Amino acid sequence: MSVSLSGFFMKKINDLMSAKGYLLADGATGTNLFLMGLESGHSPEFWNIEHPDRVLMNHRGFIEAGSDIILTNTFGANQYRLGLHKAENMVSKLNYEAAQIAYSATSGCGREIVIAGSIGPTGEIMKPLGPLEKDSAISAFSEQAIALRDGGVDLIWIETMSSQLEMQCAIIAAIPTQLPIFCSYSFDTHGKSMMGHEPKELVALVENYPEVHGYGANCGIGMSELIGSIICFSQARNDQSRHIIAKANCGIPEFIDGEIKYNGSPEMMAKYACYAKDIGATIIGGCCGTKKEHVEAMHTALKSHQPKNRKDLNEIVESLGEMTEGNISLVKQYLDQNYVPKSKVNRKRRRRK
Repeated sequence: MSVSLSGFFMKKINDLMSAKGYLLADGATGTNLFLMGLESGHSPEFWNIEHPDRVLMNHRGFIEAGSDIILTNTFGANQYRLGLHKAENMVSKLNYEAAQIAYSATSGCGREIVIAGSIGPTGEIMKPLGPLEKDSAISAFSEQAIALRDGGVDLIWIETMSSQLEMQCAIIAAIPTQLPIFCSYSFDTHGKSMMGHEPKELVALVENYPEVHGYGANCGIGMSELIGSIICFSQARNDQSRHIIAKANCGIPEFIDGEIKYNGSPEMMAKYACYAKDIGATIIGGCCGTKKEHVEAMHTALKSHQPKNRKDLNEIVESLGEMTEGNISLVKQYLDQNYVPKSKVNRKRRRRK
């Protein structure tokens, strides 16, 4: 039963993949819902029952732009994050409704769309550094994963993790759904997660779980930094059958006229998408700041892109923006090559970080 169900959905994914060699994921959820009126401090997941039409509109915008994969509006729909709004008893309802909205968005679009059930971190620190017990984390992720499965998602998408143990808990919780699992870390200026983990550690973890069919990086601090992480993944992996995920932020956030805006243009995101594909990513999308016009540019660029061998860090930095010395050093270790940067590290951005 387990192999059959997971195999059914992976066949759908791999059939789509074989047609063009990659799948285009969607862009930001929070960024776009804020543009539709979501207020700061209000949980985006509440809109699954308060404004399902707006959540649906966001999904359809990405589908129209060319996305093959859409993520449910459930990133923070676990008992700990919802507990901040005294809504920890709404986990099942909010996840189920989100999956149903995503399913509705795919109807009538004329092509196959993969629905990924988004699961983000709890926001708590795992023991022994913090109070969160392993069993409690697994229980929280399980409640979310089961509701997403029941709502009709095609796979479980664990994202923006920084803790190896929390990632493992989420994977363990997702296995009983019998759905394929995909997961990603968020890496910072040194190419490592907030908890100090680097790409090869995620590779080592997921390759112990046959239920995990893809892994990679999302969010972070910019396109070039994320591309550095993708280089590391492409060098570290042993199982070539697993997909590599690249889902970068749309540039760097800047505070302009009282609002946070990302400085990445559609043209820059198109360049990033082509770099990601050349380096080995097979699932490519955008994270914070990414709107449908960015996804459309990525879709157009990838459709006509001719593969190149592009792992030269000078070229990446010149095309996509600064990469910090810490990340450059880490990527060099994975590539085992000599590298002399042509430009200085962006000190202003480091201070803002």
